[in-house]
Amino acid sequence: MDIDREIKRLKGKPGLPGHIAVIMDGNGRWAKKRNLPRIAGHKAGRESVRVAVRTCARLGISALSLYTFSLENWQRPSKEVKALMRFLGTVLKSEYLELNENNIQLRAMGQLDLLPSATRKTLDETIESLSSNDGMILNLCLSYSGRAEIVDAVKRIAAETASGSIEPDSIDEEVFAKYLYSPDIPDPDLLIRTSGEMRISNFLLWQLAYTEIVVTDVLWPDFREQHIFASIDEYFGRERRFGDISGRSSK
Repeated sequence: MDIDREIKRLKGKPGLPGHIAVIMDGNGRWAKKRNLPRIAGHKAGRESVRVAVRTCARLGISALSLYTFSLENWQRPSKEVKALMRFLGTVLKSEYLELNENNIQLRAMGQLDLLPSATRKTLDETIESLSSNDGMILNLCLSYSGRAEIVDAVKRIAAETASGSIEPDSIDEEVFAKYLYSPDIPDPDLLIRTSGEMRISNFLLWQLAYTEIVVTDVLWPDFREQHIFASIDEYFGRERRFGDISGRSSK
């Protein structure tokens, strides 16, 4: 595949998704097929993350959200969780230069206070170091749960309502969305899920209301540029009506 030609074909095409979200699934199965420990699958998936970030940035995508570590993932064996947290810190440090060279902004959303102190420190330092960039937003969903995000938003709204800072009758969808973890990032246009599983796994439950979903059987460590292009092409074939029946499309 001629990657440069495919980038040129898609870049600037009317209706190109502005925000792509990815459920990076299949690391464990990839490792199991090779009789390797699960962490080997996570490490192999690092190249897929690099490919996704590079490709989306080259396409001019505004934001890329990656479901990196769910709130439920804390229930995994402690050895695996500790290895994942160490690996995350290592990746943030080693990928900083390339992210900076590509003008990438880094964000993170979720219950970040649950992260180990060393991992959180590295994350915060990397976000701050890239804060002057104005290119694509790379949004890492860490210690994240869609339901928890909604509950946390409700708690914040309830507190402000109790203090008199906000009137209950003024709360609508637009107001509610401002209390989510990253209200300044638009809702995803396209969600890609790898490994063939047909569920959204508690990911961006509010934001995915009208997102187009593409599922591929490819396991995350095997995910490459051609799979991104194929997903975008499938997206272009969809008619986005946002609940309307008039046949209007955003494309």
